Amino acid sequence: MQQKTDPGKSKPKAGAAVKADGESLRLGKLTSWQSILFMTLSILGIILAVLAIFSFSFRGRTLLQAEYYWLFIGIFTPAVYIALPARKQSSGAPPWYDLVLAAVALVICVYFFTNARDIVIIGWTNVPLGIVMWLMMMEAARRVAGWPLFFVILFIGLYPTVADKFPAMLEGMPYSFTRTIEMGVFRSEGMMGITTKIVSEIILGFLVFAGVLIATGAGDFFIDLANSLFGRFRGGPAKVSVVASGFFGSLSGSVFSNIAGTGSITIRTMKKAGYPAHYAGAIEACASTGGVLMPPVMGAIAFVMAVTVGVEYRVVLIAAILPSFLFYMGLLLQVDGFAARTGLVGMSKDEVPRIRDVMAKGWPFLSVLVFLVWGLLYMRWEFYAPWYACVLMLVLSCFNRATWMTPRKLFMTIREIGYLITQTSAIILPIAFVVSGLTITGVTGSVTSGLITLGGGNLYLVLLFGVGACFIMGMAGLAIVAYIFLAVTMAPAIIKIGGLDVIAVHLFIVYYAMLSVITPPVGTAAFLAAAISGSSPMKTCFTAMRLGVVIYFIPLFFIFQPALVLQGNLSHLMYVLPSVILGIVLISAGFEGYLLGVGRVKKWSQAPFVAAGFALAIPELTFTIFGFAVSVVLVAIAWLQSRKMKAEEAEGKVPEQASV
Repeated sequence: MQQKTDPGKSKPKAGAAVKADGESLRLGKLTSWQSILFMTLSILGIILAVLAIFSFSFRGRTLLQAEYYWLFIGIFTPAVYIALPARKQSSGAPPWYDLVLAAVALVICVYFFTNARDIVIIGWTNVPLGIVMWLMMMEAARRVAGWPLFFVILFIGLYPTVADKFPAMLEGMPYSFTRTIEMGVFRSEGMMGITTKIVSEIILGFLVFAGVLIATGAGDFFIDLANSLFGRFRGGPAKVSVVASGFFGSLSGSVFSNIAGTGSITIRTMKKAGYPAHYAGAIEACASTGGVLMPPVMGAIAFVMAVTVGVEYRVVLIAAILPSFLFYMGLLLQVDGFAARTGLVGMSKDEVPRIRDVMAKGWPFLSVLVFLVWGLLYMRWEFYAPWYACVLMLVLSCFNRATWMTPRKLFMTIREIGYLITQTSAIILPIAFVVSGLTITGVTGSVTSGLITLGGGNLYLVLLFGVGACFIMGMAGLAIVAYIFLAVTMAPAIIKIGGLDVIAVHLFIVYYAMLSVITPPVGTAAFLAAAISGSSPMKTCFTAMRLGVVIYFIPLFFIFQPALVLQGNLSHLMYVLPSVILGIVLISAGFEGYLLGVGRVKKWSQAPFVAAGFALAIPELTFTIFGFAVSVVLVAIAWLQSRKMKAEEAEGKVPEQASV
C-alpha cells in the first residue's frame, strides 16, 4: 500500500509553509521602505533585548525596567500594525491608517519612555494617552487572536469600574475608569508587570533561538531524523509525523505554526501511505498540540506558569517530561495499532535516509539542544541560555554549507523572528489588563472562597468546575488567559482543599487549558489540519480527540500523584509509572482494536480493554488491582484468539511488519 515518492522532485522545506496559517503573508506585500522599517524595528528590538537582559550600561547607566518595557512596547506595537492586517482577508501592503497607528504607538511609547523614571518614582501618569495606548493594545490583540480575546480582555479589563455591582463571589473593590486605566497601563499590576516581563525577558530569547534553528534547517533535520528512525516500520509516515511534530512544536511553541510547518509535508506523506485524510489530519493535530508542552523549549504558557508560580523555568521543564512521554507513547501506540490492523507497511528502503547521513548533517542541531538543556538544568542560566545557544548555533552552522547563514537567509531569519515576536507580543501584552483587573479588585480571593463554598468543600467538584472553565475559555483560543485567571482563582482553592502539590495543580490547569484545540465543537488545531488534509473538520476533530485521549486523563492522575510530574516522593514512580504505561497500552488497544505484541482484539472486547486500561492507569491501589485482574483475563483471551486466527490464515498471507 506504500506509494513511492518521485526522487526527482525536491522535498519541500519544513518551515516553508509556516506562512500558511496566517498573516505573515503580508510581509511579502510590503513596499521596500515598509519592509526596511519592519526589519529595522525587529533588529532594534532584538538589540534592545540583549542590552537589557545582559545589563549592558551606557555611560555608566543601565536601563530601568520600566524604560526597557516602554521601548520594547514602542518597537513591537508599531510592528503589529505594519505586519498584521486589520482583516484576515487582507494580505496587501498596510494602508495609510495602519502606518499612522504605528507612528502614534511609537511616539506615545517614546514619550512614556522619557518619563519612565517619574512614572516609577512619583507615580506620573497621562490618562488620555494611556487610553489611546490601551485601545491600541486591544486592537493588536484582536488582529492576532480575533474578537473572542478582544472581548474577554475588554470585559475583565474594565471589570474594576463595576466590580461592586456583581453578586457574591464575583464582587470586588471598585475603581474609577481613570484609576483603572492608570493601573492597567502604568503600574506593575498591569503592563509594567508580569506580562511584559514574560515577553520581553523570558520568552524573547527562546523565540529568537527557535527562529535561528528553523532558519538553519532544524525543521528538515528533525523530519529526516524521524524518517531514519521510524520510516521503515509499519505506519512509518504517521510515526514520523508524531515524532517530527513533537520536535518542531517544542521549538516553535505554536500549535498552528507547527501544523502549517510540518503538516504540509507529513499529512501528504501519510495520505500517500494509505492513511485516511481525516486520520492523517488528526495525527498531525495531536502531535502538534503535544509539542507545545514538550521540553526543552515548550510554549509561552509554560513560561507564564514559571513566573506565576515563582519557580525557575527548569522546574516546569522537568515536571513536563513524563506527561509528554506518556502522551506521545499513547499516540504512537494508536498509530501503530491502526497500521497493523489495516495492513499499512513502512516506507521503502530507498526512501528512508540513513541515520549516519542524517547525523552527519544534523549534529549541530542536536549539539545545540543538548547545550540548551545543560544551560537550563545544570547551569540555571534561565534568560541567558537561549541567547548563548543562538550564538553556538550560528558558529556551528558555518561548518556545513547547507546550514550556512547567507545574507539572504539572515534577512529571512530576522524577518520571521520579528514577526514571531510581534505576534506573541500582541497576544500576551494586552493580557496585562486581565491581570490588573483581577488583582486590584481582590476578586481572586472571593472567587477562591466562592469555589470552595460552591463545591461544598468537595475537591472533585471544584476540579470539575475548573476543568469546565479551562475548556470554555480555551475554546475561544484563550489558553493563556484561562491559565492566568484560574491560576489566581481556582488553583488556591484546589491547593487549600486537597493540600495538593503546587506544580501539579498549575500544570493540571495548563493541560486542560490546551486540550480544547483538539476537542469539538471548536477544535481549532484539528480544523486547520483538516483544511490541509482535505477532510471533514468534525470527523478530524473527533478522531483527534480519540487519538489524544491521554491528554484528557493524565492531568487527573498527576494532580493526585505528583511523582508523575517528578514532584514529591519519587519512589512512588516504581509502581505508579508501570501501571500508567500498561493502562495506556490497553486503552490504545481498545480504541484501535489491536494489542501490541498480541494482535487484533475482537470488537466485543474493545470497550472492556478501555475500561480496564483506565482502571489500571488510575494511581490508586484498589483500581490498579482491579484493572490488572481484568486486563490479565482480557489479554489471555486476546492471545488465544490471535493464535487461533494465525493458525487459520492462508499460507500466502503477508507477514506483519515490525513495530515500534
